[in-house]
Amino acid sequence: MRNLIAALVVLIALADPGYAQSNRPALFNTEQQAQQHCPTDAVVWLNLPTGVYHFQGQRWYGNTKAGAYVCEKEADAAGDRATRNGQ
Repeated sequence: MRNLIAALVVLIALADPGYAQSNRPALFNTEQQAQQHCPTDAVVWLNLPTGVYHFQGQRWYGNTKAGAYVCEKEADAAGDRATRNGQ
């Protein structure tokens, strides 16, 4: 069920014309898919509405309602940022 929700969130984000810009990071439903896309980069969980990402081991990694796994460097290039409070 959780994977289905994540897949729907990714599809909704991609369908949003404001989100579908060329500088947006590639969005993935699973951590493994993201790691295959960027094997030398860190995989982070991006909260899509806020543009804040979380690292593995942090409270919100993989746990926000609207998010996806992305590569950290791609997220940075898109203007997203790491969480400031370590959660």
